[in-house]
Amino acid sequence: MFHAVVRFIVSALVLMLVGYLVPGMRVAGFWGALAAALVIALMGWAIEKLLGDRISPRSRGFVGFIIAAIVIYLAQYAIPSLLSVTILGALLAAFAIGLIDAFVPTELR
Repeated sequence: MFHAVVRFIVSALVLMLVGYLVPGMRVAGFWGALAAALVIALMGWAIEKLLGDRISPRSRGFVGFIIAAIVIYLAQYAIPSLLSVTILGALLAAFAIGLIDAFVPTELR
């Protein structure tokens, strides 16, 4: 349980950083980032269950990158007052999150 809490806090901090750096993405504070991390995790989990884990963003392939961008873009519709992102912003955010995840993994391995 503790690891899951730490993972969501790190994910929220990464989303806040990406929201600050990436044009076309706005996150409404820490609680908005925490809600966005939860929604993105749930949507990612659902896509992995539907399409298999080879399609996940963690597979590091081009398809995983596109899926990550789609998940980030669609998450704004689940929490419209907390997350706002354009298509270009979602692509840039997926790229930035992938780079940050390479150095500071948001999933405890």
